[in-house]
Amino acid sequence: MNHMPRSLATALLAGSLSFTVHAASVPDAVKVPEGHKVMLETVGVGEITYECRDKPNAAGQTEWTFVGPKAVLNDRSGKAVGSYFGPPATWQAKDGSKVTGTQLAVAPAGTGDIPFQLVKANPAEGQGAMNGVAYIQRLATKGGVAPSSACTTATKGKQEVVKYQADYIFWAAN
Repeated sequence: MNHMPRSLATALLAGSLSFTVHAASVPDAVKVPEGHKVMLETVGVGEITYECRDKPNAAGQTEWTFVGPKAVLNDRSGKAVGSYFGPPATWQAKDGSKVTGTQLAVAPAGTGDIPFQLVKANPAEGQGAMNGVAYIQRLATKGGVAPSSACTTATKGKQEVVKYQADYIFWAAN
């Protein structure tokens, strides 16, 4: 009879317990539909660029507008396994496979943190780690909101880069 080493079994159990507790705290709006399983957990560490632009349909008013993200996707041990960039929002594995997707829902995160998000993935491009991804969740966000500095008609066109971190959880059908 094969037995898993006790330390490995403990690590796996601890990992599954921490994710179970984590999953229980996910807002309903960004929960993945039944019939899916986690295929990859990553931590995205990077930056989001914003630009001071005219507000749509509001003459003479300006606002910070999301331009795009750029992040490294690390596995739970801290090893880089891919990247996240856009637009369009694209998650690419080191093997070259990648997915884009459509935002389905967001839910508030902490003050100063970008919202949690649920994305429906498009079919993967290329063969590799991203094949079979059906949904992507953005959870445990830190930072990333639009700058607090002034955005005025005098500063239109100015770009600012904001640091952020988020867990990106990739789900496949059972």
